[in-house]
Amino acid sequence: MSDTQTFTSETDTLTFLLAGNARVTFQSLKTGTRYTYRVRRAEDKGDGLTPPWFVSLLTGSDNESDYTYMGLLGATMGTQYTALRVTRKSRYTESSAPVVAFRYVLRHLTAGAMPPNVAISHEGRCGRCGRALTVPSSIASGLGPECAGKMGL
Repeated sequence: MSDTQTFTSETDTLTFLLAGNARVTFQSLKTGTRYTYRVRRAEDKGDGLTPPWFVSLLTGSDNESDYTYMGLLGATMGTQYTALRVTRKSRYTESSAPVVAFRYVLRHLTAGAMPPNVAISHEGRCGRCGRALTVPSSIASGLGPECAGKMGL
């Protein structure tokens, strides 16, 4: 059995991506180029504002800790998220390939479609809490039953 699961639904993909502690891989089916991202939700400060998500790129061999900060997904005008915003602390530019790839995928997902020529997969861990997934329906969605319930799914 493979340790990864490829998404087929834009709804499942976007829900997983924004669950709060997701690690996701985008692979171009044309070039084979692969990027693994970690998308973590900031702590809710209780100030009525939607906390942002921090997006990082796997840049080393340790897939637990070798992530380099790329930018933010933040709430604006009542929406839950916008396109990736590169900040001053990022080591990436607007035209960096991993930034362009993330934005491409996010643009398609938020428009209600899977991006063409891109395989999107997760490593078999819950996108919210990080626990290993064992139930087939949880593996398919990327969320464990308890976390899905907490998210209102």
